[in-house]
Amino acid sequence: MKRILDCTASDFLQMKGQELKQSIAASEGRVILAETMTSVAPLYPSVTNAELAAAFGADLLLLNLFDVFDPSVAGYECNGNESVVRQIKKLTGRPVGLNLEPVDPEARQIETLDTVSQGRTATEESLKEAKKLGFDFVCLTGNPKTGVTNNATLSAIKKAREVFGGDGLIIAGKMHGAGVANETGSRIIADSDILSFIEAGADIILLPAPGTVPGITLESSEKHVRLVHSRGALAMLAIGTSQEGSDEETIRRIALNSKMAGADICHIGDTGFYGIAVPENIMTYSIAVRGRRHTYVRMASSSLR
Repeated sequence: MKRILDCTASDFLQMKGQELKQSIAASEGRVILAETMTSVAPLYPSVTNAELAAAFGADLLLLNLFDVFDPSVAGYECNGNESVVRQIKKLTGRPVGLNLEPVDPEARQIETLDTVSQGRTATEESLKEAKKLGFDFVCLTGNPKTGVTNNATLSAIKKAREVFGGDGLIIAGKMHGAGVANETGSRIIADSDILSFIEAGADIILLPAPGTVPGITLESSEKHVRLVHSRGALAMLAIGTSQEGSDEETIRRIALNSKMAGADICHIGDTGFYGIAVPENIMTYSIAVRGRRHTYVRMASSSLR
């Protein structure tokens, strides 16, 4: 199995979820995932945010605020009968995943929660539709003020595994509190949650990167990542606190701390500008964890390769 570092668009097209997982693991912490919003105007109207993120060095693309029952990507007019997801995959030459939110109606709130449409929630129907649309992986997590809890995420993992089967690739966890009172800061996830997520079928556990959430230190992140790896899963350390709009030195520090903690995937969020990280920060993140060689090759590699 090729490392993601060595993969081109034609390699990605042939990969199933578990093959993609192996390719990520083989890259030894040098994988960049960029999240972009699809329901807001792109940073520049002549190109989608997903294409922009790919151009600045992202290996994996994660679509946020995408409604599976009203599928569209702002900045792109879908042509023909092929799904917009498959068309974005062709345009970018990257694996494309989807955020679905395991909203918990019983969540104890710390703030007024936002309403999440059915097509963005992690229901069985939404998961089935996501599979039809051609997503390469699914990420079960929460946006701010949505009331996503670890208990609801556990249930969603089980549903996702049933829908996507053994070959599917499932990411699950929290990068911030998502508006839930007792799941913030250092209490965002417990060892027991991590173990139950993996047992339920999660391939990759999503955790906050060191320095992005109060109380999440290099030491605590490393402890959690060691636990994840001990059970055969991978770890994605995420910037989900608008620090994707920070200065480049902050990005470098988060990147190196994430690598020291053992991250298999470095995630960068979608609100550096509203809808996408500051593009230069995607490149900075990439250069920090894998150098100019792999960054420039990824940036320059054609989707026709």
